[in-house]
Amino acid sequence: MRVLVTNDDGIASPGLALLARAALAVGAEVLVAAPSDDQSGSSASLVGAEWHDRLVGKDVRAPDVPDVVRCLAMDATPGLIVLAAARGRLGLPPDLVLSGVNRGPNLGRAVVHSGTVGAAFTAATHGIEGLAVSLASPQPDHWGTAERCALAVLRGLVATPVGGRVLNLNVPDLPADQVLGIRRARLAPFGSAQAHVEVGDEGDVVVTYSQPDASPDDDTDSALLAKGWATLTVVNPPTSDDTAALPDVGTWPPG
Repeated sequence: MRVLVTNDDGIASPGLALLARAALAVGAEVLVAAPSDDQSGSSASLVGAEWHDRLVGKDVRAPDVPDVVRCLAMDATPGLIVLAAARGRLGLPPDLVLSGVNRGPNLGRAVVHSGTVGAAFTAATHGIEGLAVSLASPQPDHWGTAERCALAVLRGLVATPVGGRVLNLNVPDLPADQVLGIRRARLAPFGSAQAHVEVGDEGDVVVTYSQPDASPDDDTDSALLAKGWATLTVVNPPTSDDTAALPDVGTWPPG
């Protein structure tokens, strides 16, 4: 099994080593290829620097990644890195893409904006299994907890692939013995912060953020993560709905 490890925090993030070690633990052949710098919020965008029609990248040693793993720093978004890998531009195409471990959670419908989840979406649209992993703090203290959760999910994913879908794992920034477990969750209608857009006094657009309220008995990823659960959500990548009714567009050409 070939595994590509990427992220949107950049090649210097310690989260890459966690996923590389997890992939090695299940016997995979591992390649780390990540953006040269932070590409957070890039979703699945395909942006990168090119030189003579080739993506710019160089061999580096990412922090704490085992020496047996090749590491590439690429001037590209994670979505473009995964696309290049899927098309065989980084060697044989991977069977699985691991994205993260991200600094900060990726929750709710806001996952559409995440470069971490966007990399997994790109993998899924090319028939490659994708797992996105995030740790619920911008400055995490418990990276080891994320590694243990990711390895548990990875072992399950190897045994039972999800077939064209994406797994999104969010882990509380807690010691492992304080995590309640790994629990399936549905997407919240918001992310880790709720955006409010208003028009200012001078007609300018003002965006503010607030902590969303979550019901104590809510089964969304946001609520369960706040209680101390690691949450696992199956997310469908963009796909057409062939059963929905279409609006009547009349005759063509229009009169």
